[in-house]
Amino acid sequence: MDSLLAVRARGITKCFGDVVGLDGIDLDVAQGQIHGLVGPNGAGKTTLLGLLLGLAVADSGRLEILGTPVGRTFAAPGGVAGFVDGPGLYPSLTARQNLAALAALRGHDARAAGIDDVLDQVGLTDVADDRTRGFSLGMRQRLGLAAALLTSPRLLVLDEPSNGLDPAGKKHVHGVLARLAAQGTAVVLSSHRMDDLEALCSEVTILATGRVVFSGPLSKLAAENRALDYRLVTSDTQAARRLAADAPGVHVVDDAIVRHGDEVLVVRALAPALDELVVRLVHAGLALRELAPVVSPLEAAFLNLTEQQRPAPDEPGTGTGRPGAGGQQQRTDVQEQEAGR
Repeated sequence: MDSLLAVRARGITKCFGDVVGLDGIDLDVAQGQIHGLVGPNGAGKTTLLGLLLGLAVADSGRLEILGTPVGRTFAAPGGVAGFVDGPGLYPSLTARQNLAALAALRGHDARAAGIDDVLDQVGLTDVADDRTRGFSLGMRQRLGLAAALLTSPRLLVLDEPSNGLDPAGKKHVHGVLARLAAQGTAVVLSSHRMDDLEALCSEVTILATGRVVFSGPLSKLAAENRALDYRLVTSDTQAARRLAADAPGVHVVDDAIVRHGDEVLVVRALAPALDELVVRLVHAGLALRELAPVVSPLEAAFLNLTEQQRPAPDEPGTGTGRPGAGGQQQRTDVQEQEAGR
């Protein structure tokens, strides 16, 4: 295995009876990389995360984690930590007691386990001695991350770690993940929060119906995507509309709308055409106050790529089958969650 890869998967297939969970998955995750995993509900994300954590094994294909081939066992190599479908906690215990119990299960003394340090990292010091039955979803997610950090993982696998996080919690979690990646830890996380993935991830893998429809850098995803809609706010909306209408490769989508006292023009273009429009606006002496995609490039690509994988309404087995599956059914969300447990 490439020494710089924390995860190398080739042709991974996983079925649950006649239900196809993963269909020939290839995945590379480098050490020190935060890799995002996205897809519609039922696409196979939880199943794949479960394989990385050793909660299940593939039916076929080759999986190597931290340089170790994963065989027909339910044990992940040492150095792997994380959670799928939410962290498991003892509600009658405090946050500190939950972590001490986990440390004891691993044969570590609570004081030497670094419990106070990981609680501080995830921003839970002030509630360390509160029972977790009263914790919000976001607090439970942060405590699950703290539990994973106790092992000083070299591969961290997280399922929807941003669920329920307030801005402060989100800041803590983002900071922790960025520091871990800078120290060489590989992080694989799934999320429906496209803004989180764009802020954290250098590469993403998009799944649809158990298959990879894209895997690579975000910059490549944006380059391969279709034209996006952009909000454009300038000092003179009418002049900007005229310039946009005459600009090659730019289409004016809507008439100007008013938002917070500013007129907003919506245009559709690929990045090169948009760059040329900005040059024209500046040369015309217009002040550019805002230029932002209506939908993020990652979200637009996600919608485009996953929509292409849906069978046409008149295809046999619509909603349950997949091409080449020989009539096997695609898995349901419930079955995906069960696979990750």
